[in-house]
Amino acid sequence: MKKVLVLLFAAVALSMPSQAQVKFGLKGGLNLTSISASGTLSDNLKNKEGFFVGPTIKIGLPVTGLSLDASALYDQRSAKVEIANASETIKSQSLQIPINIRYGVGLGSVANLFAFAGPQFGFNLGDKNKKILDQVTNWTLRSSNISANVGVGATLLNHLQLTVNYNFALGKTGEIEVWDAAKKTWNAVTDGKTSAWQISAAYFF
Repeated sequence: MKKVLVLLFAAVALSMPSQAQVKFGLKGGLNLTSISASGTLSDNLKNKEGFFVGPTIKIGLPVTGLSLDASALYDQRSAKVEIANASETIKSQSLQIPINIRYGVGLGSVANLFAFAGPQFGFNLGDKNKKILDQVTNWTLRSSNISANVGVGATLLNHLQLTVNYNFALGKTGEIEVWDAAKKTWNAVTDGKTSAWQISAAYFF
């Protein structure tokens, strides 16, 4: 995965013409997390809020309206597990690297409206294994994951950017196991996925 990211950034850098406009900024926002799982366990998962923050870069391309953006974001997501009148919040912490292509329409010098889409690469930063609810449930996160973004946004006065997007998992985010007391064994739920609606603001210098 790391080699793929290096190649992606290298390809972007090599494809940039000398006159490309590059802007650096800081981005942060809100995650409205949705965690899904197979079987009946989905009924026990309640969504909660999280956040993300980190540096971002915007690269103008030599095609009218087209640009790229990439970020390195500390990302926190959470959900509440409720089983047998007991509840506990589970959290994930990761480094998320979204790389989006954008198409924008200018409204003079005041604003620019744009739509964007692209892949996002995640690397787990917190504990991979979590025992919750008195060790009757296990939540095991993968070391890395891939998701995708699709959204819209606006840039105001060439500096302030506001966006809303949906980030959806393209593969398994982790595994959830529930202890079966009758059989004295763990029942694995192998397709736990984390997606999120995201609202963000960025300031470009």
